[in-house]
Amino acid sequence: MAHSDVFDVRKSVRRSQRLSALRNSALVLPLIALLLFAFIVPILLFMYRSVDNGLLHRSFPQTNAALENWVAPAKVPEGAHAALVADLKAIPGSSELAVVARNLNNFEEGFRSLLMKTANRIPDDTPPSWKNALVEIDKRWLATDYWAVLKYQTGPLTTAFVLAAGDLKQDSDGQIIRQPPEQRLYIPLLLRTFEISFTVAVICLLLGYPTAYVLTRLSPFAAGILMIAVLLPFWTSLLVRTTAWIIILQGNGPLNGLLQFAGVIQQPLELIFNRFGTLVAMSHVLLPYMILPLYSVMKSVPESHMRAAHSLGANQRIAFLRVYLPQTMPGIGAGLMFVFILALGYYITPALVGGPRDQMISYMITYHVNEVVNWGMASALGLMLLVTTIILLVIFSRLVKLKHFMR
Repeated sequence: MAHSDVFDVRKSVRRSQRLSALRNSALVLPLIALLLFAFIVPILLFMYRSVDNGLLHRSFPQTNAALENWVAPAKVPEGAHAALVADLKAIPGSSELAVVARNLNNFEEGFRSLLMKTANRIPDDTPPSWKNALVEIDKRWLATDYWAVLKYQTGPLTTAFVLAAGDLKQDSDGQIIRQPPEQRLYIPLLLRTFEISFTVAVICLLLGYPTAYVLTRLSPFAAGILMIAVLLPFWTSLLVRTTAWIIILQGNGPLNGLLQFAGVIQQPLELIFNRFGTLVAMSHVLLPYMILPLYSVMKSVPESHMRAAHSLGANQRIAFLRVYLPQTMPGIGAGLMFVFILALGYYITPALVGGPRDQMISYMITYHVNEVVNWGMASALGLMLLVTTIILLVIFSRLVKLKHFMR
């Protein structure tokens, strides 16, 4: 074969490989676009929302400039008072002023009433001293706390929400300090969320492991019937399942009635609106996510391995612990990961069947979105949950060697 023919063949092969790569890329392009616009972009947007401070930055440009070199507890510059008045007059309409005041109130309690009162009583004529005019309207303008908020929280970006999510804050001197013990809310709430999620994952493992094992040992027909029972929660609304548990676990419900009829208890047990009810309802919903990965891994374990262990003198317990259990560890790790991550974001079930001490961080995110309309705080809490979950997932994957399972 001539040298030119060899070159043409190689060129044709490379062209064919490029065309094949383009066809493959075209096939996965819709999936990439879906992930980009339905998953990655929203995550990036809420991450940015946790530090975005554009509204306050646009509302107080002169005040922010006047306070640029001021550091508490020094005397507030005289020009800052006039700049604040000018910025308040420039805010268009009372509705936008109310939004600005509400956003400032997120940083310092009482700022909303102070700002609205000040804006409504600003004199039309220019007084000899704007400082005296503001103090005459409200003596709180003598305090440096409100001016510190205007200095540190009116830039284009703010770290206040991210700090607050970690029970931290920036004082009037600009130093980052911890919140007082009685105001530390979010870190204990995050730890409670992890505690409940991990407990649910362990309960699902204890219930799901023997179920998955039985599924692999049954006949195809019996296994199919049992698999339908396992998948049944997927075909029922989450709200319906949670409501059913409220009916079952309530004081005069079927479970308490059965226990009283059997003579086990004399008075109804408190099974609802507490941690027990939350764990039961969440475990029922998430159990299939544990059984399915366990079942898929257990089906791939050859039965000959256990027979070989028995033939070498191992009893049933030793053969299970030394031969069978290690081969199912990828399924255990995947099931724990799925259940744990899904449980982190639960809101409806803890809200309906849990008590005040059983609410998870998703409840607080919903509160900031719907009740106080503080999207920055809600985004910061979501960001904190995302980052800590990723860190725990990386550690967890190394412990149970999930990389082997995902290959």
